[in-house]
Amino acid sequence: MKENLICVLLQQRMVLEGSCPSSRIAPRENLSDSPTGIQFAAVLDLQVGDAGVVQVVGGKKLKVEGADWAVLLLAAASSFEGPFKKPSDSKKNPKEISLNTLSSIKKMSFSQLFAYHLEDYESLFNRVSLQLSKGSSKTSEENYLGKHKEERLQSVKTNPFSLSTEDSPVSTAERVKSFKIDEDPSLVELLFHYGRYLLISSSRPGTQISNLQGIWNKDIEPAWDAAPHLNINLQMNYWPSLTCNLSECQEPLFDFIGSLAVNGSKTAKVNYEANGWVAHQVTDIWAKTSPDRGDPLWALWPMGGAWLCVHLWDHYTFSMDKSFLENTAHPLLEGCASFLLDWLIKGQGDLLETNPSTSPEHYFIGPDGKKASVSYSTTMDIAIIKEVFLIVLSSAEVLGRTNSDLIERIKKTLPRLPPTKIARDGSIMEWARDFEDPEVHHRHVSHLFGLFPGHTITLEKNPDLCKAIDNSLYKRGDLGPGWSTTWKTALWAHLHNSEHAYRLVKQLFDLVDPDHESDYEGGLYSNLFTAHPPFQIDANFGFTAAITEMLVQSTMQDLYLLPAIPQDKWREGCVRGLKARGGVTVSICWKEGTLHEAHLFSENHNSFINLHYNGVATGVKLSHGYIYTFNRFLKCLRMRPQSEE
Repeated sequence: MKENLICVLLQQRMVLEGSCPSSRIAPRENLSDSPTGIQFAAVLDLQVGDAGVVQVVGGKKLKVEGADWAVLLLAAASSFEGPFKKPSDSKKNPKEISLNTLSSIKKMSFSQLFAYHLEDYESLFNRVSLQLSKGSSKTSEENYLGKHKEERLQSVKTNPFSLSTEDSPVSTAERVKSFKIDEDPSLVELLFHYGRYLLISSSRPGTQISNLQGIWNKDIEPAWDAAPHLNINLQMNYWPSLTCNLSECQEPLFDFIGSLAVNGSKTAKVNYEANGWVAHQVTDIWAKTSPDRGDPLWALWPMGGAWLCVHLWDHYTFSMDKSFLENTAHPLLEGCASFLLDWLIKGQGDLLETNPSTSPEHYFIGPDGKKASVSYSTTMDIAIIKEVFLIVLSSAEVLGRTNSDLIERIKKTLPRLPPTKIARDGSIMEWARDFEDPEVHHRHVSHLFGLFPGHTITLEKNPDLCKAIDNSLYKRGDLGPGWSTTWKTALWAHLHNSEHAYRLVKQLFDLVDPDHESDYEGGLYSNLFTAHPPFQIDANFGFTAAITEMLVQSTMQDLYLLPAIPQDKWREGCVRGLKARGGVTVSICWKEGTLHEAHLFSENHNSFINLHYNGVATGVKLSHGYIYTFNRFLKCLRMRPQSEE
């Protein structure tokens, strides 16, 4: 892309302008011959102390001498106006936008900018805190500024660089390397908070979705194009948004699903002569919904959009925002269900099936003894379809829209979906037939979707299937890329197996040498980014989500406290501000590995839930405006107005 870049130095300001090609071009082809695509610009402004001198070196560098401080301000923009606007039709001027942004903050001091940043960031970050060992956890303010925040902020007015804290005697890389020996719980806390920080930083209202590498891709030709993948990556990126009380960070995802529905309705009609909308495995900033060219193993999987629809319903169940359900979620859910109804065809007996069908990126051994990937009615296909249909029925009931042809079709279709089957070896059958698996340690655990992130399989209602899921996880093994490790962690948590969930937490703390990535599977880089390898950000989000699932799990009827904490590793601790379904905020403290107190606050006028801990369950009623405190026997110790907090 060098031929398309222009860099200009103007006094103490560096201006970079460029353009992307209008279409993907092979690396050896001449980019300058390509039509113009998205325009972009970045402006770097340099501010120095009174004694400082700025020199232009070689026409491309700025050199600072004699300054006791320097501040760099960077603003960037592009001409992108959404997936339905051609770059050539865009009227946005990225250079002008960048210059205007800098002008708006030019007169603000460093301390003012920093205080603004803190206010913006901490309003989200400080909603949740986690402590896994006595005295190991600090609030976000203490982590960044030390214990005397006001004093530190005051000192910034005279010295912008007074924010540096004492150097840690042990580097982050060394801490990761030593975790397998010392199992420092404060490092678990740090990685948990890091996932929240990354989500806050990469997905806000008005931005694009967090893709395969968030906003941290450094390459022009990144691995897998840094494209959002809909068979786990994009979904996992948003797993912690609800439980960690960051629902605003999901807005770009909902905007994107809306765009997928527009393009996906065309794909459904053109490719399949079906109603509704569909999205396949790989998408991009243009909301691509069509299948890819290539091996159907990964190119042909029309369940990506349906999986995303689960996030729409989850947002409602956590927020109880009926307006969102009516105006945003339900129309998208109906469109998705319409496609799925048309996609299903008559199979054996009275059952319906999906055909063709694949289990994401996984081969099986066909009847001819050769590897194959295309069959019919894979377990994940049916699990996702069942999930969406049940969601649509629930959504329609909330909105009073149960008298429709779509709802009647769903009700008639649900009983005809194939059941989840158990294979001869006692594991969950991944395909419609008990095919031989040529790669039993495969990274994907797609066939276990019904337990998590789906909701159709639970320990209480489906003990036989949960036993088979247990067998499936043992069969798959623990090794795998970072995202696979964190998905398995969440699955073990939903089996209430704290020992195995923690084993995978520990496994992720494996320091990856970026110069020898092929020697690793999963792990962490020294900056705590998670490795596939190479770098993929989904496991950072998956780790945060998995930790919350070890601490709190919920349905609309049930709330489970500390379902999978490793009592011998995290003997005492506290978590504050996690969210549960039904609009309930949960804070928990435990001692000697046992629940000490749980504080619940409901945002609804009246909530009825079954509260669970350590095999004990009790029905409780939560009234809006009050915080309820329960002990380990789930006895309500007290209730007090939230205003007293």
